[in-house]
This record gives sequence, structure tokens and C-alpha cells, in this order.
Amino acid sequence: MDEETAGTGPQGVLTLRTLAMPRDVNVNGDIFGGWVLSQMDIAAGITAGERARGRVTTVAVDAMKFLRPVNVGNVMCIYCRIGRVGRTSMAIEVEAWALRGRGGAREKVTEAVFTFVAIDESGRPRPVPEA
Repeated sequence: MDEETAGTGPQGVLTLRTLAMPRDVNVNGDIFGGWVLSQMDIAAGITAGERARGRVTTVAVDAMKFLRPVNVGNVMCIYCRIGRVGRTSMAIEVEAWALRGRGGAREKVTEAVFTFVAIDESGRPRPVPEA
């Protein structure tokens, strides 16, 4: 993924939208980074599962960058795109953007690369089908 550039919009497909709630704050009053990571993992899992046409599991999170805080009341918009597909694994590039307030100002807050492995019903790796 490229560094954040002023004026650049989200890269990928809008996969998940959710509202940051008061129960999700850390001791500083910002939304807890683990909650943001969890939302990104859910969205990446949706993308990976669709591409793999079945079960997948998260095996790594790389290049996690927290760029800006997320506040209570922000709408989190998670965008995903497939970066790489191997024999059994795939890298999903994920960006999290926050819609700030009712005016809808949009700001990139986090990005990461999630690696998933396609698995069978026994939890063993299986080939990712051709696109």
C-alpha cells in the first residue's frame, strides 16, 4: 500500500461500515486500537472468504499503521482489496476511514495487510481456486 496522500480517496471495495460506540474507548477516550483491528479483520475475512470460496483463517497482520485516532460517533468505513494470491494464501490490503461528524468529512485512520489461508472443513490449508 502507498503512503497516505492528501486528496487521495479510499483504495479498494467498501466492505464494512460500523459505528464507533462509547463502549469501545480506551483510557484516553479514543476508540481502542484493538477494536479497529477487529473490524478490519472482519472485513478482510469477508473479502478473503469470497475469493477463496470458503473458509479462511487469519495468519498474519503486517504493516499496521495507526494514522489518526477514531472518536466515538465516527462511522468506520473499511475498504479491502486483494493484493496477492498464492497457492493457499492471500494478502488483503485494508484501509480504515472515519466519517467525522454529521458533515461526513472523511479521513484515513488506519491501514494494514492481512494474510489469510484458505482452509478445508478439517482446518487444513487448501488451494485457493482460480479467479
